[in-house]
Amino acid sequence: MTEKKHRKIVVSGIRPTGNLHLGNYFGAVRSFVKMQSEYQCYFFIADLHSLTTHPTPENLQSGVKQVLAEYLACGIDPEQATIFIQSDVPEVVELYTLLNMNAYLGELERTTSFKEKARQNPDNVNAGLLTYPVLMASDIIIHKANFVPVGKDQQQNLEMARKFATRFNHMYGHRLFPLPKPFSFDGKDMIKVPGLDGSGKMGKSEGNGIFLVEEAGSIRKKVMRAVTDSGPTMMNQQKPEPIRNLFTLMGIVSSPETVAFFEDQYNSCQIRYGDMKKQLAEDIISFTEPIREKILAIRNDEAYLSRVAREGADKARESAARTLSEVKKLIGLNRLW
Repeated sequence: MTEKKHRKIVVSGIRPTGNLHLGNYFGAVRSFVKMQSEYQCYFFIADLHSLTTHPTPENLQSGVKQVLAEYLACGIDPEQATIFIQSDVPEVVELYTLLNMNAYLGELERTTSFKEKARQNPDNVNAGLLTYPVLMASDIIIHKANFVPVGKDQQQNLEMARKFATRFNHMYGHRLFPLPKPFSFDGKDMIKVPGLDGSGKMGKSEGNGIFLVEEAGSIRKKVMRAVTDSGPTMMNQQKPEPIRNLFTLMGIVSSPETVAFFEDQYNSCQIRYGDMKKQLAEDIISFTEPIREKILAIRNDEAYLSRVAREGADKARESAARTLSEVKKLIGLNRLW
């Protein structure tokens, strides 16, 4: 196995704004579990980023604990990866302040994420939203990340991180920061989990998701309400998007034999969507129930959660402090008198 100090560095963060769903698991977390044995991984819970939406202290604390428990229950191992809470690493905020001195208003205002958030919430266009890419850049480059797993909605922010790293390296004549690249998962790992509303991917805020911690009764109700149509009228008829989505979900959680049975039923115009949904719901429950039990057990063990967070912060701060010391020396902030 590759020595940890020679491994490439991966950084990824998630905001504590709701429970993880099947899309999060198959789209990212499952791959993180594989990556932790091959890369030097820093997985953090981005509580500072979530402050742009002004959560209550109670919701913020609860969300952080929940995501931490879910990461651990899914198999992220604190002995292999560094898992920590963003606000426990104050060096990130100090680097964020320093990078802000060389981030320009025009380029920040042009970012797609800022424009969308400003349009969606015109009464909450705060400075945190504007400088969100700078804080994200600090999260990434403070650990000298080589790779960052990002979805399409975050690709521009990663480009901004590369821009800030390049700008700093150029201004101070030293290639301190590597330029982080988007991490490309193996094709077999690139599973896009659709939502239950007939179109689009599963999301936290869209109301179309199945959560890892969800109870069986709730899963059954959601799946039975999934969008369908009146059924095929011709043999081997092309499936409309809502039906394709159901088959995609079934392909993720059900056995190949189950999928083949309902494919045959559809192609022969004999399918009963009610039967298919009942089977899909039970297969989802069979998949999520072991994870759910682990989440609940870990979530209730606050001593364990506290220890994981504390030890993760110590490891993250060690990495961040080294980088920040180098940054301050290059800028001239390390007082020698």
